[in-house]
Amino acid sequence: MFCELSITSNFTFLTGASHPEEYVNRAALLGMEAIAIADDNSVAGIVRAHTQAKAIARSVKERRDFDTLHGLIGPPKPDHVPAPPSVPITVVPRLIPAARLLFSDAPPITALPVDRQGWRSLCRIISKGRLRAEKGECDLQLSDLEEFAEGLHLLLWPEAQGGAVDWMQTARRLTRRFAGNIQVLMSPRYDGRDTVRFDRLADQARMLGLPTLASAAPRMHHGARRKLADVVSAIRLKCRVDALGRAALSNGEGRLRSEAEMLRLFAGHEEAVHRAGQLADSLTFSLDQLRYEYPSEITRNETPSQRLNRLAYEGLKWRYPGGAPEKAKTLLRHELALIAKLKYEPYFLTVRDIVHFARSRGILCQGRGSAANSVVCYCMGITSVSPEMGTMVFERFVSEARDEPPDIDVDFEHERREEVIQHIYERYGRHRAGLCATVVHYRGKRAIREVGRAMGLTEDTISALSSQLWGFFSTKGLEAERMAEIGLDFRDRRLRQTIELVYEINGFPRHLSQHVGGFIVTEGRLDELVPIENATMEDRTVICWDKDDIDSLGILKVDVLSLGMLTCIRKAFDLLKMHHQQSYTLATLPKEDPRVYDMLCKADSIGVFQVESRAQMNFLPRMRPRNFYDLVIEVAIIRPGPIQGDMVHPYIRRRNGEEEVSFPSDELGQVLGKTLGVPLFQEQAMQIAIVGAGFTPDQADRLRRSLATFKKHGSVSEFRALFLHGMRKNGYEDDFAERCFSQIEGFGSYGFPESHAASFALLVYASSWIKCHHPGIFACALLNAQPMGFYAPAQIVRDAREHGVEVRPICVNASFWDNTMEPDGRGGLALRLGFRQLKGMSEEDASWLTAARGNGYRSVRDVWRRAGLGPAVIVRLAEADAFATAGINRREALWEAKAIVPGSALPLFSTDLDGEVVDEPAALLPEMTLGEEVVEDYVSTRLTLRAHPVGLLRHILTPGAAPVEVLPTTQAAPDLSKISFTRGNPD
Repeated sequence: MFCELSITSNFTFLTGASHPEEYVNRAALLGMEAIAIADDNSVAGIVRAHTQAKAIARSVKERRDFDTLHGLIGPPKPDHVPAPPSVPITVVPRLIPAARLLFSDAPPITALPVDRQGWRSLCRIISKGRLRAEKGECDLQLSDLEEFAEGLHLLLWPEAQGGAVDWMQTARRLTRRFAGNIQVLMSPRYDGRDTVRFDRLADQARMLGLPTLASAAPRMHHGARRKLADVVSAIRLKCRVDALGRAALSNGEGRLRSEAEMLRLFAGHEEAVHRAGQLADSLTFSLDQLRYEYPSEITRNETPSQRLNRLAYEGLKWRYPGGAPEKAKTLLRHELALIAKLKYEPYFLTVRDIVHFARSRGILCQGRGSAANSVVCYCMGITSVSPEMGTMVFERFVSEARDEPPDIDVDFEHERREEVIQHIYERYGRHRAGLCATVVHYRGKRAIREVGRAMGLTEDTISALSSQLWGFFSTKGLEAERMAEIGLDFRDRRLRQTIELVYEINGFPRHLSQHVGGFIVTEGRLDELVPIENATMEDRTVICWDKDDIDSLGILKVDVLSLGMLTCIRKAFDLLKMHHQQSYTLATLPKEDPRVYDMLCKADSIGVFQVESRAQMNFLPRMRPRNFYDLVIEVAIIRPGPIQGDMVHPYIRRRNGEEEVSFPSDELGQVLGKTLGVPLFQEQAMQIAIVGAGFTPDQADRLRRSLATFKKHGSVSEFRALFLHGMRKNGYEDDFAERCFSQIEGFGSYGFPESHAASFALLVYASSWIKCHHPGIFACALLNAQPMGFYAPAQIVRDAREHGVEVRPICVNASFWDNTMEPDGRGGLALRLGFRQLKGMSEEDASWLTAARGNGYRSVRDVWRRAGLGPAVIVRLAEADAFATAGINRREALWEAKAIVPGSALPLFSTDLDGEVVDEPAALLPEMTLGEEVVEDYVSTRLTLRAHPVGLLRHILTPGAAPVEVLPTTQAAPDLSKISFTRGNPD
C-alpha cells in the first residue's frame, strides 16, 4: 500500500496550493491509509490535517449509526474547507506529522518522527533555526539535525533544484548518525526524463547502501489547482504570472496520487513505492500522543490542591471581612471539589499567580470567561464579579462531561500589559512560555489586490474591484452585473480568471502573526511540544499553532488581553484617592446605586464602557436597566448574533409586558427563565441543544465551537437536521423547533457568552458609577487613557462641561503631561487639560517643561532658556495659546517663538552686525476673532473651550430654525434598530 510522505500544503506559505484538510479528504477518496504533511521548516498546518482525519473517522461512524442523517452531521469546519467526502469511505487516512527541513549547507531533508522522542527532536530543530533568524525565516545547519537526531527517520532529497551541495556527501555524513533511518527520496519532475533520472538515483543510492523511497511530492491535492499554484508563486516572487518563466508549473501533474498512478510512474522501481507504505506503518507517532502538562505550581510544603484551598479560603475572608454568606461558602466547597476531581488546580493557580503579580504592581485587571465567573476566582482576586450578582455559570463549561481545560481570559490595563507579558516570560522561561499564533488568511481586499497584481490588472481596475468588496463574495453568480456597474467588461478572459482565482484563494493562509494575548505555559519544555519562533515585536516569542489548533489538542491557553477601560478606571481610582481620600476597587464600589441606573436610562453614557455606541444609547431608554443583571443582558443583546436571530424585539416586548412570557416545557424554562424565554447567551444555546434536542455533551461542545466568537462564518447549520430531529423526538412542535434553531443560528456570526457579559457588565457599572458621581474625574481619566472608545477628546470635554465640570485650558504654568484635577476656588475640582492633548508634543518635552518652571514662566523666552525646549515645541505651545495665563496672547506668543534662533542665547535681531543692541519696536498685531481662535484651537489641540463651531454660524442658518434647547423634549427618540441603511445612499 502506497502512502504519500512528503506533501507541501499551503502552510508553506505562497508555495503550496491546497489546504491540509483538502489533502486528507483527497487521500480518503484515493483509499490511502496515511499521509505526511511536510511543510518547509514548519508544522503549522498539521493540526488541521489531524483534526480533519479525526473528523472523517467520526463522520463515517455517525453515518453508520445514523443512516437517516447521512452526511448531515459532522464536525465544525472553517468556511474554506470542503466537507468530508459523501461517497462511501473504506479507509480513513492517518496523519503522519513531518517537516521538510531546508539547510544552508545541505540539500533538503524530510524529517519524520518515529515516536514521541522524534517529535521532540523535530520541534527542537525547527525552534533552533527559527530563533536564530528574524520572524518568518529559518536558519538551519546540518549540525542542528545531528544534534537532535533521536527518534527521526530522514528522507534525503537528491538533486534538489537550486541546491549547490553534493547530496551524496551529505548522505555519507548522515549515514553514520542515522544508520538504518535514512532513505533517498525519488520524485517525478514530469519532464520526460524521469525514468532515466530514477535509474541514476537508484544506482547512486545503491552505492551508498541506502534504500530509495517514492513520493509524488505534491504541491496541490488536485490538478485543478495549477493556476492558483502559479498565482501564489507570482505573489511570492513579486512578479506577474506572465513573468514567472521557469518558476511556473509546466503542467498540473504535481498532485496527490494513488498507488496505481505511482506504480505506473515508477515502473521498474515498484519497490520504492511499496517502501513508502512500509515506512508509514513503522511511524507510530500521532498528535494524539501529545499530553499537555500544566505548570505544577508545587511549593516546598504544599501540593497544588492544598495551595488552591488555602488561597481560596484566605480570599474568602478578604472578600467578606464581616463573614461570608452561606451561599458563597457552599459554592466554594462545591467548586473546589470539582476542580480537585478534574485535577485543574494548576490551571487556576497559574492564572492566580499572573493576576497576583499584576495587582502587586498596581495594574488593574479583570478575569472573564466561564471558569472566571466562579467563587474560587472571586476569592483569589481573578474576577470581581461576586456570587451575589447571580451570574455564576461555573459548571456550564467546567464539568465532568467535558474533559478539557476551563476558560479564563484576563484583561489588563492596555498601557501596562507588556509588564505582565514580560513577567510571564521571566517567571516560566522562554523555553516554557510562548504566545499563540494567528493565521492571517486571504480575505477581501488583500485577495483582490494581490491576485489582481499577479494577474497583471491595472491599479485602477484593482481599486474598482475592491470598491465592490461588500457584495463581492455574497453575490457569486452575478459577477457580470456587478462588473458592469463599475464599468468593467466581464467578458474579458483575464478579468474572469482573476475573479475565479480570488474566490479560490479566499481563506488561504498567507502568513503567521501573533495572537493578541493567548499564552501557552507548560511544565516541561514548550519547544518539545511545538516549535517556537521570534515574533515581530521585540522580546516576544510565539508558537506556530493558533488558538483553534491548541484547542483541538487540549492545550492550556491563558489569554492575557488589554483593555483601555481598565486603564481609565484605575486612573480614576487614583484620582479619587488623591482628591477625595476614597479607596475603591472593582469589588468594593457601592452596589446597585439607583442614581447610576437613572443616568443610564437617560442614555447618558458617553465614554461609558460597552454602552457608549449609538445603538446602545438608543436601546438603553427602551431597556431601562435597574439592576446588575439588566446590564449583563444590555451588554450581550446588542450584538450581531442576537440581532440576526431576531431576539432583541421579542425580549423587549416581554420585558415591557406586551407579550406573554411562556415556556414550552419546565426544562427549557429553567434554561431561559432569566432571559424571559429568549436565548441571548452562548451557554443557553448549548443548554437548549442538550435539554431540548437531546444533544450529547460532545455534540453540544461542537455546537459551541461552531458558535465561536468572531468567526467569519459559523457552521451552525450543519446541526440543523440533528437539532430538529431531537426536538421533535422530545415532543416539541416543529414551528417552535425551527424558531429555536433560527435564533441559535444567529449566533453563527457572533455568540456572546453570559460569563463574558457578566465581567463586562461590572466594568459598565464601574465606569457608570464614576461618571455619575465624579464626572470631572471620569473625564480626566478617560482623556488620560486615550486613544480608546468611540469619542474624541472634544466630545469627552464637551460632555464633562454639560455635567457641570469646569474645564481649564492648557497652560505652561499649570498643566502637566496628563490631564489633572485642581481646586476650582469654590470647594470643588476643575479639570486642567494636559500637554498630552497638544498635537505634536512628547511626554519628554512636557517633563522638561514642568521640571524647570519653578514659580512659573513669565515669557516665551523664559521657557526657551529654562526648559531647554526646541523652537518647534515652543511654537506648538504658542499655537495652543498655552501662554495666555502669563498675559501673552496667541499671536504675541507665536511672534516671539518664531524669533528664537537655535543655539543662540539671545532672540533674533537682538544685535546688529557691529554688536550694538537693537531696540526692536513692538509689533502691532491685530487681535484674533473668536472664529479664528476656535479654528486654531482645533488645529493645535483638536478641541476648543471657547465656542461651538456651529454657534459661529447661527446667524446664517435657515431663518426661523429653533435652537435644540427650545425644542419639546417629550417626543420619543426614534428606534434606530428599525431603520435600514443602504451603503452609498445619503438618505
